[in-house]
Amino acid sequence: MNNSIKLFNINKSFDNLKKTKVLKKVSYKFKQGKIYSLMGPSGSGKSTLLNLLSFIDRPTSGTITFDNKQINFKESEKNDILRANKIGIIYQQDNLLPDFTSLENIYLASLATGNKKDKSISKANNLLKKVGLSNRAEHFPSQLSGGEKQRVSIARALVNNPQVILADEPTGSLDQNTAREVFKILFRLKDPKRLIIYATHNRFFANMADCKLEMIDGNIKTINARIK
Repeated sequence: MNNSIKLFNINKSFDNLKKTKVLKKVSYKFKQGKIYSLMGPSGSGKSTLLNLLSFIDRPTSGTITFDNKQINFKESEKNDILRANKIGIIYQQDNLLPDFTSLENIYLASLATGNKKDKSISKANNLLKKVGLSNRAEHFPSQLSGGEKQRVSIARALVNNPQVILADEPTGSLDQNTAREVFKILFRLKDPKRLIIYATHNRFFANMADCKLEMIDGNIKTINARIK
């Protein structure tokens, strides 16, 4: 099995009033076809790591390889295109555009990669059906519940059929029952050609993954794994 993303000696520091080292010599291989959960207290580096994996941020030092090609963080435009086509991101806060409907929020992400409008709308409608929100296509975010907004966010992340899905506390602001429904949808997205990584504070949801990781002292520790 190919390794979808490889980290090698990744360091990440932030310069505020004093230099803060968040990630320290992180090396890890994330395997395609698997689901990983990422745990750790607030400030442990979970979001920082996910931002690096999505190429939104760049490491202070070290290398990231995607599909056996090393990412050049100086090529920001190229990385933006790669992210749009290959990576779907789900945030804790839905980050939906408030002046656009559920359908529009989804198909605009497809238009951004150069797809035609008719095809983009068709894909968006199919995804709304997949997440059980066909009856909310013309609703604006302010008219949706928290769980419904997260399901729209998942559909938006899927519209370009990403090879990687990254979710940063996707149910952190939801009640337990709604969170379970969102995670059911997330786990149905498992595919031999897809890598899924999600950060969570909830041990129940963390234990559902093929591999549970924990951020400890700026590095990744494997807690349990069902990966061969």
